[in-house]
Amino acid sequence: MPIRVLLADDQALLRSAFRVLVDSEPDMEVVGEASDGEEAVRLAKQERADVVLMDIRMPGTDGLAATRTISADPALAHVRVVILTTFEVDDYVVQSLRAGASGFLGKGSEPEELLAAIRVAAGGEALLSPAATKGLIARFLAHGDGADLDPARGERLGTLTVREREVLVQVAGGHSNDEIAERLEVSPLTVKTHVNRAMSKLGARDRAQLVVIAYESGLVRPRVE
Repeated sequence: MPIRVLLADDQALLRSAFRVLVDSEPDMEVVGEASDGEEAVRLAKQERADVVLMDIRMPGTDGLAATRTISADPALAHVRVVILTTFEVDDYVVQSLRAGASGFLGKGSEPEELLAAIRVAAGGEALLSPAATKGLIARFLAHGDGADLDPARGERLGTLTVREREVLVQVAGGHSNDEIAERLEVSPLTVKTHVNRAMSKLGARDRAQLVVIAYESGLVRPRVE
């Protein structure tokens, strides 16, 4: 089955361009277009979308609010949101991930990057554009000398096994399952199992959320330059 993609952007011209690009791929199809966040939420459910390409700045309900609504709805647990915007700034990146987005791309990205982002998100992985590096996110979450730490999430880390915590640290470092397997000298399948268990215990939708939880809980304390 092709990946079902929903386009959410208030600019009709951009939606048309994205539609042509996405529909040109044999493994994906555009199933709907939304011009605001409220419509995006409705169509995500109505059209059974797998991935939503979501603009942040839209009239009425914006992309961040729509992303929060989607990530909080059990009926939309399978939907992955990739924020696509011209505003690649620290605040938007972290707000997007905290809202439940699986990734963040600038509208200036190459077509191949956008298509890869859809496939990565549909596969349950986290994706960030080159401008939204892990270091940038780490510095933002560490701002305020611990002011962003969430004690409740810190307590929930106690439910993880030692190995699950080790894997979570590696995930927060942006490493793939294969890279983590090599670092910890286990199989990729074992890593995937640990990641899935950590997601279940911590209430994370995907790897992007695991990264945020790792920093907000204090498990990973980034070096601020």
